[in-house]
Amino acid sequence: MMSTIMGGLMGIGALNERPIYTVGSGPAMAPIAAAAFSLAEQLGGNVIVCDTGGTTFDVGLVRDGQLTYSRDTWIGEQWRGHLLGISSVDIRSIGAGGGSIAWIDDGGLLRVGPQSAGSEPGPACYGRGGCLPTVSDAACVLGYFNADAFLGGRMRLDVAAARKSIATLAEQLGRGIEQTAYDIVAIASELMIKAIHEITTTEGLNPRESAIVAGGGAAGLNIMPIAQELGCERVLLPCAASALSASGMQFADVVREETASHYTLSTAFDAAGITAVLDDHVLRHQAFMTEPAMAGHAASHIGHVVEARYAGQVWLIDVAVPEGDLATAAGQSALFDAFHHAHERIFAISDPHSAIEFLTWKTRLTVEVPSPPHARRAAAQGQTRPHTHRRCFFAEGVEAATPVYLASDLAAGHTIPGPAVIEEPTTTLVVYPGMRVTLSGYGNYLLDTRTEA
Repeated sequence: MMSTIMGGLMGIGALNERPIYTVGSGPAMAPIAAAAFSLAEQLGGNVIVCDTGGTTFDVGLVRDGQLTYSRDTWIGEQWRGHLLGISSVDIRSIGAGGGSIAWIDDGGLLRVGPQSAGSEPGPACYGRGGCLPTVSDAACVLGYFNADAFLGGRMRLDVAAARKSIATLAEQLGRGIEQTAYDIVAIASELMIKAIHEITTTEGLNPRESAIVAGGGAAGLNIMPIAQELGCERVLLPCAASALSASGMQFADVVREETASHYTLSTAFDAAGITAVLDDHVLRHQAFMTEPAMAGHAASHIGHVVEARYAGQVWLIDVAVPEGDLATAAGQSALFDAFHHAHERIFAISDPHSAIEFLTWKTRLTVEVPSPPHARRAAAQGQTRPHTHRRCFFAEGVEAATPVYLASDLAAGHTIPGPAVIEEPTTTLVVYPGMRVTLSGYGNYLLDTRTEA
C-alpha cells in the first residue's frame, strides 16, 4: 500500500492506473497522524496541524475528527501551474521552514522566505558552503541547537558560519547578532500564524477552540509562541514529530473515491439521475473490494459527499450526504438542511429560502486497516535533572543559562518549566520562559503556553 493525496492508502496496482493521486501524498498523511495523536491524548476532534520542515510550513485541519478536503491543489506555482481538480486533503503551504532565507527588502525591512537554502548547500550552520542567513542559522545563534551533537550526534554545526551569516543582516539593521536572530525566528512565526488564520478563522473555525498538533523537524523551535499568540491552550508535540507525515501511514485506512458531475437544483431536484450516479459508484467500489489486495479487509464503509453552493455563488463547499433515500421528500430535506448547516458553520450565515446548486457527487470507500497501539512510557520516579546548561537568547535583553534535557532521560509525568531545551534525536523543543511542558503517558509532549505572572 502507498499513501495518496486523498488521505488514505491505495494498492500499487490501483495507483498505476491513477498516478495523479501520488502528488502531495506525503503531506496529506500529517492530519491523519495528528488526529490519531489527538485522540490518544483526549484533546478533541478539532485539530490544527502544523508541519514545519526545511523548506515549507504546512498547515491543515481536522474538523470533528474528519479530514478536510479541497480541489485547489496545484502542480507548480498557484495560478501559473496546473490545477489538479481532484479531491485532496486540504494542506496549505508557505515558504517558511528551517532553511528559509532571511533578507532585507528595498524599504529596509527584515523578511523571511519564501526562498530557501535547500539541502545543498543548506543553511550556513551546516558547514557545506552556504552563506545566506536562514531560520536554522538564527536558532543556532540563539543557542537552541546542540552544535556538537546535532541530528542525534550525526552532525556538527558551524556556529561561527551561522553568526557570520546573521551578522551581515545585523550590521545593516543596526542591531546585535542575537537580537537579529531572534527577530528572524519571530518573523517566521508571524508568517506561520497568518497561514493558520487563513485556514481557520476565514473558514469559520476559532483557533482557541482547537488543539494544535505540531510536527516536522523544525516545529519545536517556535510552536509555543505561535500557540500562545493564537490563544490555543491544547498543544501537542508528538514523540514522532519529526516524522509526522510518515507516521500517518500507520493510522491510515484504504480510501478510494469515485467522482461524477451531475447538476441539479434544490427547487428542481433530479433524484433519479443522482441515484443512478451514486449507484454506479457503489458498484465500482464493490468491484474494487474483490481485488486480491483487499482480501481480508471486511470492515468497510461507503459514504457520499456533494459539492454545492447557493445559486449564484462562486465557492463550493463539501456536504456529507445524509443516510436516506434521496427520492423521498424527507431524504431531500435532510440534504438541504445539511447544506445550510455547513454553510452556517463556515461562513456564519445561511439562507434557507435560497435555491441550492449541487454540482459534483463523490462516493468515498473507506476500508479500515488496524492501527498499531500507542506505546506507553514508564511513569516518572521523581524529578529529572538537566543533562547540561547552555546560554540561550529568548528576547531583547533576555539571555539565560538554560537547562538542556535529553529526551531519553524523561519519563511520563515529568514537567519541565521554561526556559529549557529538550533534545530529541531528530528534533529540538524550545520551552520559552514562563511556559512549561509535560511528558504524557504515551511519550508525547503536552505544551502549556500560559505564561506565569
